[in-house]
Amino acid sequence: MELDHKAVLNILPDRDAQAHKGNFGRVLLLCGSRGYTGAAYFAAMGALRTGAGLVYLGVPESIYAIEAVKLNEPIVFPLADDDGKLAASATEEIKKFLPRMDTVLIGPGLGQSKGTLAALKAVLREFTGPVVLDADGINLLAQHKYLLRGRTAPTVLTPHEGEFARLYGPMGNDRQAAARELARELNAIVVLKGHGTIITDGSQSYRNVTGNPGMAVGGSGDVLAGMITGLLGQGIAPLEAAAAAVWLHGAAGDRCAEKLGQYGMLPTDLLEELPRLMK
Repeated sequence: MELDHKAVLNILPDRDAQAHKGNFGRVLLLCGSRGYTGAAYFAAMGALRTGAGLVYLGVPESIYAIEAVKLNEPIVFPLADDDGKLAASATEEIKKFLPRMDTVLIGPGLGQSKGTLAALKAVLREFTGPVVLDADGINLLAQHKYLLRGRTAPTVLTPHEGEFARLYGPMGNDRQAAARELARELNAIVVLKGHGTIITDGSQSYRNVTGNPGMAVGGSGDVLAGMITGLLGQGIAPLEAAAAAVWLHGAAGDRCAEKLGQYGMLPTDLLEELPRLMK
């Protein structure tokens, strides 16, 4: 299936005039490490630009000051740090947040270490809501796929082709068939990024028709991961939330390309265009 703008707007929930910020989702983002502060920024802003009411961003203590200065709208908080990445001891603080959250994103800019693996285990084992795994969240999972066994809440995976190969092996020529097979194997929703991004739960599939090569720049995928998380936090069904976010992300990229050209557009430009597509 393919989405268009009208179908995407129909997926987005109406906003009650009597609502408050708590009605639009509490989302927790576990992102960033020393040298990868941009990933946390873009993911948090992606969630906010898609309407999330309360965005909590947990980062290693060594980059907390950077994120706190860059980000005004999210609730940024420091977590125990081990050489610039989350320490294993950070899981105790993370667990305190989980019961209050509607959805969790883990992975953008996170890095791979004993501490980040401990955080992934804590989220997948103890959080009962939807989880989005992106970037290093996927790379960690590829070595520990057993973590998804028995998980009943939705899990959304957002791999590019290299990350997909770590989870699945050689893809072959049929991207949609491979994505569906992985979704069934892991009981997850797979967002296989690239030209004509595939979004599938193993049964139903969407193929995205928006986007352009100008979006192939660091930070673009972090924005998308945050967008999916923001829509999930508002109660949209996981497959539809992922498909709508992918369409909006690509459409924002197309608008940027029209205005700026494909060579100079940046992820920050995507964030500026998103609100105009969601009116």
